[in-house]
Amino acid sequence: MAVATWVAGGSALAASPAIRFHIAAKTSAEALLDLAQQANVTLIGAGVCGGAVRGPVVGAMTLDQALDRLLQDAPCTWKLVAPGAVQISPLALVAPKPRPAVAVSELLVTATKRVSDPRQLSVAITAVPGADLEATGASDADDASAQLSGLLTTNLGPGRDKLQLRGLSDGAYTGRARSTVATYLDDIPLNYNAPDPDLRLVDVDRVEVLRGPQGALYGSGSLSGIYRIVAAKPDLEHYSAQLRLTGAYTEGGAPSGDAEGYVTGPIWRGLAGLRLSAYEDMEGGYLDDVNLGLRNANQTQRSGARLAFLVRPTEDWSVDLTFAGQHLRSADTQYTNPGQGLTRDNRIAEPHVNDIVLATATIKHSWGWADLTSSTGYVQHDYGSFYDATAVQDLYTSFAQTSAYSERTHTRMLVDDTYLASRGASWLQWLVGVYGSLTDEHSPSQFLAQHSFAPDNDVEVYGDNRYDHIAELALYGEASVEITDSLMASVGGRAFDIHTRTQSAVVSERFPARNIFGVEHYQGFSPKASLQQSFGDGDLVYAVFSEGFRAGGINSGGAVPLAGPLVVFAPDRLRNYEVGVKYQTPDGHLAVNSALFFDDWQDIQTDQFRSSGIPFTTNVGDADIIGFETEVGYHWQNGLAMQLNGRFAHTRITHPNPDFIPSPVNGLPGAPAGSGGVVLSYERAIRDGWQLRLVGETTYVGRSRVTFDTTFQAMGGYVRTKLLAEIRKNDLGAQLFITNPTNAFSDTFAFGNPFNPTQTQQITPQRPRTFGVSLFATY
Repeated sequence: MAVATWVAGGSALAASPAIRFHIAAKTSAEALLDLAQQANVTLIGAGVCGGAVRGPVVGAMTLDQALDRLLQDAPCTWKLVAPGAVQISPLALVAPKPRPAVAVSELLVTATKRVSDPRQLSVAITAVPGADLEATGASDADDASAQLSGLLTTNLGPGRDKLQLRGLSDGAYTGRARSTVATYLDDIPLNYNAPDPDLRLVDVDRVEVLRGPQGALYGSGSLSGIYRIVAAKPDLEHYSAQLRLTGAYTEGGAPSGDAEGYVTGPIWRGLAGLRLSAYEDMEGGYLDDVNLGLRNANQTQRSGARLAFLVRPTEDWSVDLTFAGQHLRSADTQYTNPGQGLTRDNRIAEPHVNDIVLATATIKHSWGWADLTSSTGYVQHDYGSFYDATAVQDLYTSFAQTSAYSERTHTRMLVDDTYLASRGASWLQWLVGVYGSLTDEHSPSQFLAQHSFAPDNDVEVYGDNRYDHIAELALYGEASVEITDSLMASVGGRAFDIHTRTQSAVVSERFPARNIFGVEHYQGFSPKASLQQSFGDGDLVYAVFSEGFRAGGINSGGAVPLAGPLVVFAPDRLRNYEVGVKYQTPDGHLAVNSALFFDDWQDIQTDQFRSSGIPFTTNVGDADIIGFETEVGYHWQNGLAMQLNGRFAHTRITHPNPDFIPSPVNGLPGAPAGSGGVVLSYERAIRDGWQLRLVGETTYVGRSRVTFDTTFQAMGGYVRTKLLAEIRKNDLGAQLFITNPTNAFSDTFAFGNPFNPTQTQQITPQRPRTFGVSLFATY
């Protein structure tokens, strides 16, 4: 029978509000997932509970009463370990059964702003638990792409890359256009128009990826989807810690190494706790600059920490405070030219920095009928690049030996997202919320000449001192109605109001100075509607319509102003029509998630470069994209498992903007027609409690172009591979790994420096074959 434990004393739990449950007779694990969704709580460990629920659990009752009834004949115990989090464990007197292959997914997600089983959502979503990321040695989004279906990254360099989902790419460069993929840490967005901050995936509970526009719930930064990192939370009952050390050697390059770990435990047992995570890594370079006499010039250093406080005075109230920061610095870029191998000959080193600091507070309160969540965050994001611009210096000055271009951005963002979601089993489920954000961005850029009479001083011969202020307010909501026991319809949307203000002062040695000031105002509504049919075994067929929107803006850069039609770029809008299926065999061995989608993208914004190398943003035209994506997982009884994902798409550009490119490439830049990944793993017991795990993963990225311009050569068409072996006993273990085992060169990204007037081909090779070892211990 079930044994209940309340970590802060039974009286608080007994006073929890009543919730209306409706849980049918089924296996204990499946019934627990139903309970978690109806109570809107996170469930940990459902798969360890064998047996079945003999009769339905129906009626209004407290969470503890429902758990007791559900598990009254089950060989497991439950425990509330954190606000809205229930831990399921086998009884001490009962030997836990081996975990069945796939069986019922224990991973519940919250990316849809309520606790949900991803198999029961009418949205294309992938969730990877932190344990799986550790098992494959994935430290960031690029490393995890084999497990995150539809996710691609450009390869400009650490802290410079853009994320793509479904191949919905607006270009390979980062500029004024807002990112198409919103990166979140828990409930707070991290980027506006910045490159992905490249947060290291240390001490995370899971990573969630939602594909397709999520404008109804997340607004204008989610045109093609959401990449969400869910951090591990403080333990209010037990103390624990982990330390992981890694060293690696790259053939022909410099060694790499990193250290990471966490410590967590209660401050006041059952009521308050903290969790501290920290890391330091150094990625050795492998490109030599023969002109500057630098070996392994493209070294990257990254360090960061995250401190979380969790306070829960009662079961129904919780406060979660998080402080996090990361510093990333690359000593140089990682591109070269064809025929130069792993060498280059720049006149100036091209470093990059990407620093982010944030503080967040999330307050939650639960009633028997609804849950309130209010998340407030402050994000400070500073990043910048330095380029060798000598090739175009004659456009700016007549007295320079060498020249550089410096671009920096300082972003300050204040965000609040508050929503109320229904709770309990009912024919009507609903969610309403209000979102507000204030973003201030200072982005100075300079063209710096280095004269022979002052070789140690950079002289500004062009500058654009730009300030942007963006204020956004939105009201959003969603309602789901059960038409029958298995058919559900949902409608929702987001009404938004966006104000932007831009001012800039442009100075130039050769041309008159000018001041730019502009105000833009955008209002609109992003709708969403879906219909889903579920089946007795939890399978699902769905159809969904969703929409995304991005505000427009004003260009300011360039010693000479842009032509009139290009000064302002218009907003763009993406409408997504999608049908999907989620299927799992009754024995749980095979799971398939697939979707067919058609996207109508109007007035596509894209960040490009003028012939002088100065960036600007414009609208390229419209596009129709039809695509298919699939995820397949299969587990054998002998410990062998396979995960496979693939994406195929065809793009047709329509109504091209004649002021930009009259005849653009018939495709999206940096978005291949096909891409995919596969992960194979094998696990077995060896002896004396030791476990062996072997992992092999491969990703394929097809051919594409770096821009809409047909004059640029195609890139891509490469395979990335990683092999890993892990041995573990209880809380100690080690991993051996090798990346790029065939030592393939492959052009992963055909761009590196915009100051390239002759359009000399630039290529970014794969990191050469690398061997590494990781040691880890948990206490």
